[in-house]
Amino acid sequence: MSDLENFTPKLTADGSFTFVSQEFGESFHSDSGATQESFCKFVEPTQLATAAQKPILRLLDVCYGLGYNTAAALQTIWAVNPSCYVEVIGLELNPAVPQAAIAHHLFDNWNSNYIKILKQLAFEHQVQTPCLKAKLLIGDARTTIALVRQSGFWADAIFLDPFSPPQCPQLWTVEFIKQLSLCLHPDGLLATYSCAAAVRTALLSAGLVISSTPPVGRRSPGTVATHSQNVESKDDSPITTLSEVEKEHLLTRAAIPYRDPQLSDPTEVIVKRRQQEQQTSCLESASHWRKRWLLGTQGRDFMGTSL
Repeated sequence: MSDLENFTPKLTADGSFTFVSQEFGESFHSDSGATQESFCKFVEPTQLATAAQKPILRLLDVCYGLGYNTAAALQTIWAVNPSCYVEVIGLELNPAVPQAAIAHHLFDNWNSNYIKILKQLAFEHQVQTPCLKAKLLIGDARTTIALVRQSGFWADAIFLDPFSPPQCPQLWTVEFIKQLSLCLHPDGLLATYSCAAAVRTALLSAGLVISSTPPVGRRSPGTVATHSQNVESKDDSPITTLSEVEKEHLLTRAAIPYRDPQLSDPTEVIVKRRQQEQQTSCLESASHWRKRWLLGTQGRDFMGTSL
């Protein structure tokens, strides 16, 4: 799908626009607000306003999409430190998506400097300025992540923003998230909107420690992850202990992760592999876990999660 006409802007509650993917049958952002989502689910959990005090920052934007996450990151960083040198690598399957965002003028209310950057990145796939080096790698992220690793790129922040696990399981597998962890700086933070047990299990399997981020536009939280030594060595770490309901969620069949051993299987194979593992598992069912916690306030707050 490469025709820009396949993308029709959809207004969200904060006044910004998103698209609906015909391929995945989902919006690129929540109805509560596309811009709000970028700042609250990705930029704030990765603490970029604090990290911006560094002279150099590196960002890995997985599923670059329309470009909101990268734009929000750059705006946040340069508001704190205009001289911060930022390196960005975006991974995107469909180049028509960021191009359509520009063609439909979705960033026209942003500063012209950001519009210029986003336009060049969308159509030329690379930008070089005195304070920015950005590139957009087009293709299956399971393949392009290898290029990121080979380049020695260590990200201070990783935005993990694919479509939902049931629709796009290939970018939520144990194997893919392991590759992301190898690209995460020892002090870096990875943020995602998902709190699905399968996703959190994959993050833990990659040697990361996790915590919830505040809900934005829905009842369930997101997730932030980092290397364990980062938590052990810092008093101001954003990683806190999961609640009891969250811990028990990770002991259910819902927590069985998606697997893609060669990073090449089609969606239906990955989904079926997980279903077969769940069917033979002795773990508690997610429905039983849900019933046990529904009567408690803490449980009700978390029950919006995708299982």
